[in-house]
Amino acid sequence: MGVGVSAHRLAGNVARLGGVGTISSVDLRRHHPDLMAQTGKSRNKELIDRANLIALDREIKAAKVIADGNGMVAVNIMRAVAEYASYVKQACESGIDAVVVGAGLPLDLPELTVDYPDVALIPILSDVRGIALIMKKWMRKNRLPDAIVIENPKYAAGHLGASKPEDVDAPHFAFPAVLEGTLELFKELGIERERIPLIAAGGVNSHEQVRELFKMGASAIQLGTAFAVTQEGDAHINFKKILAEAKPEDIVTFMSVAGLPARGVRTPWLVNYLEKEAKLQSKAGPKQCTVGFDCLAQCGLRDGIAKAGQFCIDTQLAFALEGDVKRGLFFRGSEKLPFGSEIRSVRELIEFLLSGKRPEKTIDSSATNPACAAATPA
Repeated sequence: MGVGVSAHRLAGNVARLGGVGTISSVDLRRHHPDLMAQTGKSRNKELIDRANLIALDREIKAAKVIADGNGMVAVNIMRAVAEYASYVKQACESGIDAVVVGAGLPLDLPELTVDYPDVALIPILSDVRGIALIMKKWMRKNRLPDAIVIENPKYAAGHLGASKPEDVDAPHFAFPAVLEGTLELFKELGIERERIPLIAAGGVNSHEQVRELFKMGASAIQLGTAFAVTQEGDAHINFKKILAEAKPEDIVTFMSVAGLPARGVRTPWLVNYLEKEAKLQSKAGPKQCTVGFDCLAQCGLRDGIAKAGQFCIDTQLAFALEGDVKRGLFFRGSEKLPFGSEIRSVRELIEFLLSGKRPEKTIDSSATNPACAAATPA
């Protein structure tokens, strides 16, 4: 969900309908004009980090107001961000229902949340090996995951759970292999299969696929791109159109600055970057952060890591959030979306995936009018 794509409006509306609405924790100050006025031109890391914690608190509380006691409001926190621990603690203090962590192994999540036993802990993993490692480490701390997101890097958007782009299609990441292997792991560890729900993520776009995943052992599904393009999504209408209208040939996998493969839409900035990537990597060397704060614990651009991406990911994702088609980095999954290029509501999307019922062809005017979209009732 990148920077600000899934904030309080999307998360709150998903939860209101009984789902788990997830807020992306990264650089949420960009949704708050007063915080951007304080930090937009600042190079003070502490000031920016503090503003982002304030924004996270606001977004969680606003999402819970929309949810009105229904579903759950979660926050997704990348293990790879420098302020990971601070985000986890702030989310718990702000009343979050669940903490979801990907982009790295959250081995220390039980310790960080020890004072909040009612907060659900949900790691995002891509293969049985990673799941086994988390399970065994957490069990030594007398903690089990409350659910596990199994993200298939062949289909998912954004940062992917493989070491390099050519590995995303490896057989051990396939849903049947991971779901079956995880259930066998539970058996070996003496854990009832119903104890920890498995959530399938990556490319889910039809009711038939949902049914098939449930037959394999999944208990739920997670959506990224499909929710991002809904009317309630918190990003600019241009962001939604770029994702919804992308053709298969427009979607590319590349190395992110975070040192992980990533998948996005081949927009002007990404085309230009990929043409220069090899040259930029050959000249990689440590340099000062260009935006004044260390958003990643390890950054290919800042730390001069030649095998990683050589761009400022926060800057490019922020352009995408604002709808800047020429300069933005637009993360997207590889598969066709449930409604193709149509921009529909959260309610219609959930109903379609759970029942197979397609909405009427008429598209609400809010799909093309950002002002109307912002006022769409839950």
